Amino acid sequence: MIHGISVVIITRNAGKTLQRTLSSLNAFDDIVVYDNGSADDTLAIAERFTNVRLFYGDFLGFGPTKQHAVSLARHDWILSLDADEEPDPALVHALSSWDTATTRDAAGRICRDNLLLGKVVRHSGWGNDWLIRLFNRRFCHFNAAMVHESVQTSPDTQVKRLPGVIVHHAVTDLSQFLEKVNRYSSLRADTSRRCLSPWLILAKSAFAFLRTYLLRRGFLDGWRGLVIAFSNANGVFWKYMKAYAQSKTSPRGPD
Repeated sequence: MIHGISVVIITRNAGKTLQRTLSSLNAFDDIVVYDNGSADDTLAIAERFTNVRLFYGDFLGFGPTKQHAVSLARHDWILSLDADEEPDPALVHALSSWDTATTRDAAGRICRDNLLLGKVVRHSGWGNDWLIRLFNRRFCHFNAAMVHESVQTSPDTQVKRLPGVIVHHAVTDLSQFLEKVNRYSSLRADTSRRCLSPWLILAKSAFAFLRTYLLRRGFLDGWRGLVIAFSNANGVFWKYMKAYAQSKTSPRGPD
């Protein structure tokens, strides 16, 4: 059993992946699952695991919500995972050797393999994905970003690369792209102060596609790269178009 490191996961309708995630974490003595209103079997799955403590609350944006979940952990050392991620055996072994007793202001940067329909995507902006996921909450914290949050370290934090990977089942059904585009673009539009013209929105969307498919070599990922490039362009379009529509239809905005 790994003592001294709490695993923190936020969930909402994660029933398709949570069983696999929690099964990979049986070596940890404390897992915090913070649910934001699941309507599927997420809660029932979490309740099956004796090392899981289940909490409920509102979704405040990804950064603030994850930071609140971190505050519920029993240990200061935090391994942050999403409900569709799992550590491979090499990473679990590395975490079991992490010195939680004497190591203080340090953090672990971990490679994440992102899978689209069961296959790792090596390009399209999804490859070489190193993220800080292990940290001491006394020195590090999640930022306040509503989307694409990250762990903020202190100037003195020693960041070390850990062996092993986080396996991320990013997309198990192509409809998830549409769901994420809709949800993330709404979150960004609600907090964005930028109102661009429709022509500029089209230009930025086109650039997002070309950047993913050509500059980030998405074409090497075959049809998966094409799907990712189109989804990225779609996300940019709706992020700015929703903000534009809000500015034009608000009580103080023009018709």
